[in-house]
Amino acid sequence: MLGSGGVSDGYEIGSKRPRMMESNPYLAVSSGSSGYRPYAYGSRYQPSAFPVVRLRGLPFNCSDIDIFKFFAGLDIVDVFLVNKDGRFAGEGFVVFAGPVQAELALQRDRQNMGRRYVEVFRCKRQEYYHAIAAEVNEGAYGSIDYHGTSPPPRRKRSPDKNNMEYTEILKLRGLPYSVKKSEIVKFFGDYNIPDDKIQIALRSDGKATGEAYVEFASAEEAKKAMCKDKMLIGSRYVELYPSTPDEARRAASRSRK
Repeated sequence: MLGSGGVSDGYEIGSKRPRMMESNPYLAVSSGSSGYRPYAYGSRYQPSAFPVVRLRGLPFNCSDIDIFKFFAGLDIVDVFLVNKDGRFAGEGFVVFAGPVQAELALQRDRQNMGRRYVEVFRCKRQEYYHAIAAEVNEGAYGSIDYHGTSPPPRRKRSPDKNNMEYTEILKLRGLPYSVKKSEIVKFFGDYNIPDDKIQIALRSDGKATGEAYVEFASAEEAKKAMCKDKMLIGSRYVELYPSTPDEARRAASRSRK
């Protein structure tokens, strides 16, 4: 986790960044009274090729929708809210469509979300993957020694889901916001799911919520498909849950509003 002085474990904010082509410094927001000013990154800094920022100080009732509102006008690809010991830690990571979007996101540093101001700062791809790995392995942030360049291996799915009642509907949660039905069809490969049996949940403004509902041929097929729980679509670990036709219909109704 982060220390109180604004320095993450093993990472000093603003340091250890990859050197790229020479360019003018990018602006980020300072907490000082002078408002917008460049941090002392030096004239050789350019944004990381992986467009991710880290958030700290989020309200504990924060949701993905709150993150979208906070970064209104920017193209978000992924939101990952950090949980520790089963509880939201007040931190998160946001992946944007490109480095320029991530740079613009830094200008939201210390703006308010509800009654709390939120810190927005640079981070590395590895920090994002470490956070995913920690939650997937049900360990504390930073407690695992992970040095890979892609997301860590998934853990086995929770055995509690074996004891739940199944219908022919599964709910998918944690999907990339840009996910397409064709990606979900591919994800479930051998189950031959037709497009019209997939419902991607949308917000009232037409943007994806990161959830979807998939109808299988039977409850037995749906339960077998749970072997895909915590597997990847893009960079996201997708969680699967037993659902019902009623829940899927309610989600469809909300998407049409």
